[in-house]
Order: sequence, then structure tokens, then C-alpha cells
Amino acid sequence: MNRARFLRLMLGAAVGAVAARVPLARAAADYDFWFTRLKYDSGDWDVDQRMPANLITSLIDYTHLRVDPKEHVLALADPKMLAAPFCYLAGHKLVEFNPDERRNFERYVRNGGFVFVDDCNHDIDGLFAKSFEAQMAKIFGAKALKKLPNKHPVYRSFFVFDGPPATGFELNGWGDDLVHDYLKGIEIDGRLGILYSNKDYGCEWDYDWRNKRFLAEDNTKFGVNIVMYALNS
Repeated sequence: MNRARFLRLMLGAAVGAVAARVPLARAAADYDFWFTRLKYDSGDWDVDQRMPANLITSLIDYTHLRVDPKEHVLALADPKMLAAPFCYLAGHKLVEFNPDERRNFERYVRNGGFVFVDDCNHDIDGLFAKSFEAQMAKIFGAKALKKLPNKHPVYRSFFVFDGPPATGFELNGWGDDLVHDYLKGIEIDGRLGILYSNKDYGCEWDYDWRNKRFLAEDNTKFGVNIVMYALNS
């Protein structure tokens, strides 16, 4: 049983009758994948606004998934987010969950959910990185967030990579002036529930989808890997 089906079975009761009256519930019935962006009270969650459409286009082009063409934005404090097969959380500034946000985040991850978290500063010493990592330590323990080996299945879930692709923002020296040769994650019962990047993939993929024809290599392919891993692990 893949993650998406597991979530629908295990989390359907949590959403209940409320979800039956919202577009997210229709997405669950009509599509294999829908992109859910999480908004949170602290910081700036509304970043990389063209990225979801760009990644959605790639999933339609490369896979046989039934993909919802629209981005869904849900408050992390809203129980409806518990039914999403994949969530995206990003920003530049402070991440400090309120009690409802923390409850839903922990419940979602511990019960089979997958969150891709992207630091738009691509800076291991920046405010987003420090505050988000502090939140993860409070929720899952100080040692829960670990570097992923370059042989992790996420790098071979669809296309083949020898590790996390570099981004142009890293190479231009923005942020901490480092090229991060790793991603981090938190595993729950041997399953990756949180994939955490300091590489700013969101900005890397934040362009009009029609401009991909000018790229020597489609840089959203790794995004396809992330989604396919999330759905099938």
C-alpha cells in the first residue's frame, strides 16, 4: 500500500464530514496527486508562487499520475491538511508554530504524511533554518533531523541522481555562500516523513513553465522524484 492510499484510509476519519464539503475532498476522489502549500502564522509562507504550477506541469509531462492542475493552500492549523498526500512548507523568516499548527504537523507526519520543507535563504545559519530546526527538535527530538545519504531512495524514485542537485542560487553565492551537498530528513518508523532542504529549490523552480524549453536540462526533474517518493514510499 502506498503512502497516498494509507493517508486516505487512516486520516479520513480525522477530516470527517467537514472535508466532504471542501475542494480538497474532491481532489482526493479525482486525482492521485494534488499540491498542498502550508501557510503558518509566523514568517512568510507565500513564496515561490510560480513553482507549484511548474512542478505540476512536469508531473503531467513525465508521469502517468492524475494530477490536479491547481495548487491548494491550507493553513497548517486546519485539520483538512491531514488528508493531503504531499505538503510544501517554505519561507525566509521565522518559523514558530502555534499550538494548533504544532499539533497538526506532528500528527500528520507521525501518521504517514510527507512534508517537503525548503529554506528560501539556503543558509544553514539563517533565521528560517535555525527556527525551523528548533521546532523539529521540540516536536521529534534533538537528534531526529539527520543528513540523508546520497544513496537514499529519493534520489532514484523516478529519475536517477547521485545526490541532491545544486541550485543556481547556491552557485551564485547567495545565502551562506555554500553549496550544500546533502539534504536532511526525519524518519518515522523507517519512513521519511520530512525532507528538508537548505538549497532553495523553490526559487530554482520558480519561473514560467514555458521557459523550461530554454533549459539544457529540466531542473524540476528532482521535484518529480520528491513527489514520486512521497506517494510510493
